[in-house]
Amino acid sequence: MTVTLDSDTRFHAACAAGAEWGPTVKACLDKFGDRLGPVAGCNLGFLYLTDGLAEHATSIVTLLRGVTGIRHWVGTVGIGVMANGDALFDEPGLAIMVARLPEDSFRLFPTLTDGLEPLRGSAGGWLDKHGAALALVHVDPHHADMAGLVSRLSEEAGVFLVGGLSASRGEFPQIAAGAEDADPVAEGGVSGVLFAPNLPVATALTQGCRPIGPTRTVTASDDNVILEIDGRPALDVFKEDIGPELAADLRQVAGVICAGLPIAGSDIQDYLVRDLIAIDPRAGWISIAERVTTGQSVMFTRRDADTAAADMRRMLDSLRKRVKVTPKGAVYVSCIARGPGLFGTADAELSMIREVFGDIPLTGFFASGEVSHNRLYGYTGVLTLFL
Repeated sequence: MTVTLDSDTRFHAACAAGAEWGPTVKACLDKFGDRLGPVAGCNLGFLYLTDGLAEHATSIVTLLRGVTGIRHWVGTVGIGVMANGDALFDEPGLAIMVARLPEDSFRLFPTLTDGLEPLRGSAGGWLDKHGAALALVHVDPHHADMAGLVSRLSEEAGVFLVGGLSASRGEFPQIAAGAEDADPVAEGGVSGVLFAPNLPVATALTQGCRPIGPTRTVTASDDNVILEIDGRPALDVFKEDIGPELAADLRQVAGVICAGLPIAGSDIQDYLVRDLIAIDPRAGWISIAERVTTGQSVMFTRRDADTAAADMRRMLDSLRKRVKVTPKGAVYVSCIARGPGLFGTADAELSMIREVFGDIPLTGFFASGEVSHNRLYGYTGVLTLFL
C-alpha cells in the first residue's frame, strides 16, 4: 500500500538567473504569482544557489524569511541549480522550492563538523519522539572525513540519507535556517533536514557508468594504488578489460574509464565510481581516487551519455512502478560531470523526469559528489519524491 500526503500538503518551485542577488530573488519570487499566493501557509523552503551568488547566501536567506514568512530554509551551493523543467548551469542564479508539510514532520539540524553532538540537542529530542525515515543533507567537500561523517550520521540517526556535496569556485555555504541555536548559514561539515516516517517519500539512484569487464579482486595494493589484480600486474588486467582501441593509447581513458568498487552485501549490485588518478606503464600499477585494500573487489566502467541516459530511464521506470501515484514534489541532485558536459544540455535529466512523472514541482543542484543511503557517490543522480 502507498501512503500519500494529505491534500493540504503542497509544493511550488521556481528559478531565476541574474548576477545581482536582490533582483534575482525578486524575479524568482515573482514566478510564484501575485502577492506570493502559493507561498502562503508554507513552512519549509529549499534554496539552491549557483556559486556566483554564494557569497550572498546569508542576505538571501534573510530576505526570503522576511518576504515569505517561512522560517525554515535548507540548501547549499552548486555549479548549477534547477527548478521544475529549467536548469541554470555555470551562471549566477538560484532555485527555490517551498512546501507546506504536516506539523512536526521535519526538523532541521545545524552543520555537524567534529561530531554528532548537535543531533543530541533539540533535533535529538525530535528524533527520539518521531524517528526519521530520510534526511536531505548537504556536505562541505573540504571536510577531512566527509565519508565517515555521512556514514556516522546515517547510522546514529538511523536514517536513509540523500543529497550531495556543495560545488563552488568560491564559498561553500550550508543553509540550515531554522535549526535551533545555530547560524542560518555555515560551512565546514554536513547539514540538512530530517523527515519523519509519516512523510511518505521514495528515492532512487542512477549511475552514470556501466561495467565493461568482470568483477575482479585486488591481490596487491598500497593505499590508493592497485599493484595487482587477480595475481597479475594491474595495468595488464586494465588493458584487457578496456579493449585494444583504448589500450593502444592510454591518454584516451581520461574522463571515459573509471574504477568501480562493488558495495559488499548490496542486493542491487551497487558500486561506487572513482576516478583514475595515475597509471605507471613501467611498473604496471594504476592509482584511483579511493583507498583500496588487498582482497577488495574492483571492476572497470565506461562513462558515456548513452549509458547514463539508459540507466536514468531504467531508474525512473522502476521508481514509477514503486510509487504508483503522482508525486507532490521532488528534489534531484546530479553530478556536475553529468549535465551539459555529458548530455549536451543542462535540462536533459529534468526532461526525462518529466516524461515519467509529469510537471511536478522540483528543485535541486549539480553537486561535486552525491549522497545516497550512507555513502558518497560520483557521476550519479539521486532523485527523491515526496508522495
